[in-house]
Amino acid sequence: MNSWGNIFRISIWGESHGKQVGVCIDGVPAGIELCEDDFTVDLSRRRAGATGTTPRKEGDQPHIVSGLFNGYTTGSPLTIEFLNENTRSSDYSSLEKHPRPSHADLVARQKWGGYNDPRGGGHFSGRITLGLVAAGVVAKKILGSGVEFATNIIEIGGCRDSQSFEKIIEQAQRDQDSVGGVVECRIKGVASSLGEPFFDSVESTAAHLLFSIPAIKGVEFGAGFEAARMRGSEHNDMIIDAHGHTQTNHAGGIVGGITNGNEIIVRAAIKPTASISKEQATYNFEHNAIEPLSIKGRHDACIALRAAVVVEAAMAIALADLKLRA
Repeated sequence: MNSWGNIFRISIWGESHGKQVGVCIDGVPAGIELCEDDFTVDLSRRRAGATGTTPRKEGDQPHIVSGLFNGYTTGSPLTIEFLNENTRSSDYSSLEKHPRPSHADLVARQKWGGYNDPRGGGHFSGRITLGLVAAGVVAKKILGSGVEFATNIIEIGGCRDSQSFEKIIEQAQRDQDSVGGVVECRIKGVASSLGEPFFDSVESTAAHLLFSIPAIKGVEFGAGFEAARMRGSEHNDMIIDAHGHTQTNHAGGIVGGITNGNEIIVRAAIKPTASISKEQATYNFEHNAIEPLSIKGRHDACIALRAAVVVEAAMAIALADLKLRA
């Protein structure tokens, strides 16, 4: 479904080439100071423009249409809308019969019997993450100024040397191809005791949201998969004071599904963009044959560049919901 959350509950809506996209947030406490300018920084981080991002540029101006009065949240559902103003739907006209490999074109048609909106990927487009970023801004206000986020791309195309990232992306563009990446989000200042085990642990709550983001194929906390290669004596984080601070942080700030007051560390693996100009052989339903497909349109060579702030927003939303439940 398109709604998530227990108390801080979000509902995202819209299609890539529809009139608008947005989010409705229920459970926002009354009395939080908020204005449309508060969204500027994070929305700018998601916006296209850098090398390797789509040429499609949208204004992404938020319009708060409910839940706000005289600059403060009212306690009723907060609704934020964004207009789609720069669409080229003709680029997608052939994909209904000749769907993109590793994209949702085919499964969307199968699930909804062809009634889905295929333009620009419709509701499966990364465009829909705009609502998540907006909800993340509100979630950060609930968490408070003492909670600090530091989110970075730590790997692109299998390389962890940030100075090489641009060259890797440019080479992918020359090859009419795409590359993936890894985003790391570190969060300081989160109080201990957040999390509702068993099924609403911090990891399971956050992972649910993170895996909802298009293109994310893997999530790990702390040492993550590396923990499977360590001994307990290596992985254990020794407690060094009465507040629960630890000497190391292989747990990533979460033990037993509950925050322990240390820095939360999460990483998300983001696949290469499915839409590439390089010719691929894939099934054409109109001709009942495997035929070459060269995708037109405006697409990111590395979607990880714009996904960092979405990962951060998802973590903020998850933590805000857990805080309101604590």
